[in-house]
Amino acid sequence: MTQKIDYRLPLILVGGLLFQLLFWDESLGLNLLVYTLFIIAVTFTDKDIPFHKNKLYTIIPHLAIAIYLVYDNSILAIITWFITLLVYLGTAHFVMLKSSVTALIWGILQTISGPYGIIAKLQNTKIGKINFKPILKPVKYIVLPLIMVVIFCSLYSIANPIFDKYTRSITDNVGYFFNTIFNFLFVDISLPKCLFILLGTCITSGIIVGIKNKLLDEVEIGESDQLIRKRRDIKKTSLFQDFRMLLTGNQVNKRLALKTENIVGIISFTALNLLLVFLNIIDIATLWLNNTVDTSKNFSAELHDGTNTLIFSIIIAMLIIVYFFSGNLNFYRKNKWIKLLAYIWIAQNAFLVLSVFHRDYDYIFYHGLTYKRIGVTIFATLSLIGLLTVYIKVAKQKTVFFLYRINSKIWYALLVLLSFVNWDILIVNYNLANADRIKVDVDHLMSLSDKIIPILEKNRSILTKYVAINKENQVASDYLTDSVTSDDIVQTATSALPHKNIDTASSTTTIDTLVKVNKPSTAELKASAIKQAQINFNGRLDNKILWFIEKKISWLSFSYLEWETLRILKKKHQTKFRNGNSY
Repeated sequence: MTQKIDYRLPLILVGGLLFQLLFWDESLGLNLLVYTLFIIAVTFTDKDIPFHKNKLYTIIPHLAIAIYLVYDNSILAIITWFITLLVYLGTAHFVMLKSSVTALIWGILQTISGPYGIIAKLQNTKIGKINFKPILKPVKYIVLPLIMVVIFCSLYSIANPIFDKYTRSITDNVGYFFNTIFNFLFVDISLPKCLFILLGTCITSGIIVGIKNKLLDEVEIGESDQLIRKRRDIKKTSLFQDFRMLLTGNQVNKRLALKTENIVGIISFTALNLLLVFLNIIDIATLWLNNTVDTSKNFSAELHDGTNTLIFSIIIAMLIIVYFFSGNLNFYRKNKWIKLLAYIWIAQNAFLVLSVFHRDYDYIFYHGLTYKRIGVTIFATLSLIGLLTVYIKVAKQKTVFFLYRINSKIWYALLVLLSFVNWDILIVNYNLANADRIKVDVDHLMSLSDKIIPILEKNRSILTKYVAINKENQVASDYLTDSVTSDDIVQTATSALPHKNIDTASSTTTIDTLVKVNKPSTAELKASAIKQAQINFNGRLDNKILWFIEKKISWLSFSYLEWETLRILKKKHQTKFRNGNSY
């Protein structure tokens, strides 16, 4: 009897070929949108992946970020594309999930299950008299041990350089052996491309073929947002109950357990509030009421210390509040004082977040905008949101699952929204617009994406000026610490010589003689170092422009901002660079 071939098998192969066509030797841009449309087509037409509202809600942000990538293929947007894809896959295949983080984790499991999906489909397929099941049966005895060997081999290679040397030698020889055989058998076919197609088929299989596991689908089905009063079972202990016994002893098993727990909570929150109020008073006196800002202080260390304190405090706050308000204490009629103290502690933690906002604002105001300072702002915002949800949990008698579910959705939504901001352009424009007030970090601006090259080119004179200022400060610091380099001395000494044709690369004795004879002054050394720094900067910017002009961008890698940048630079600079001119 001939069994009909599952239509998903050829679809998986088509997906692998499409994957190779879209992403082989390409940058990420328009190809991600095309692949997203393919994913939507195959997952919305597959009867084994039923339609439900959460499936629609999670595909919309994924499609939106894929469309945005055609405009701006920033690193953050690309990362968000992968995250939204995994969340969508987790939601599409596991209908009962309620939280974004669980959907993300389940989406990862779904994706890496691709090889299993291919084997499962092939085992149930017959073509005429050919049955794949006996052929594929030994695979399960090979694949898992092979994966484990690869993982531990990688770990041991990181830990031991000698082991890494031998491992690389073996893998290189094995790779060369198989590549030689493959090229001999298939002259016009590339082994790396075939492996890339195989990767694409595994990923496509993970997208299409769902994991048949009810445990994964029903992991959150019994969870609820609202707390319900339950009679405590003394015989059946839990993690929280065991932990309570450490604090209250045998009282946890008595009728007065809630009263004891309430008193312990009141004492704990009183002590913690007194501790935090002392810290906040210091911030009020030194940060909020201090009208004069010392611009020479270490903003970075102060901000990082405040952020670390914030992280620790917020985590402890949430854990302690979750501990005390996870059970029947929520329904205890004499819990008014512990709830009030918990609210005060939440408010004090919120003030701690505002102090971090203040420090971050000062840092940005005097030293400019960077990704880390933006990250601090985002984290502080998430901390405020987290504290608000903790307040709701206590006030409205919500569960821990409510905190997990609502915060994961907020984090996910904020990630998607922030991905639609062109942060590189924002950072460069802000720092250059406030160049008269802040210390412009030219190296940091040069490290950003290529889309900001036209702005750097337009403000070349400002950047060159700040290169000189930064170098002047550096040289002055070097002289104070007696760390002037011999290169600076030799360069200044030789430039001051009357005979310009002397070979500066001659013996060390000659160089020492030149330095002693000419005795360059501090001003000459400083001027030489500044001039060389400006020349180096202009050369770096010219090379950056030239590299981008010569960069090949196919229609699959298309992104509007990248294309617009290339168009502007070609129009302005291509003729100049072709003629060998520079700045």
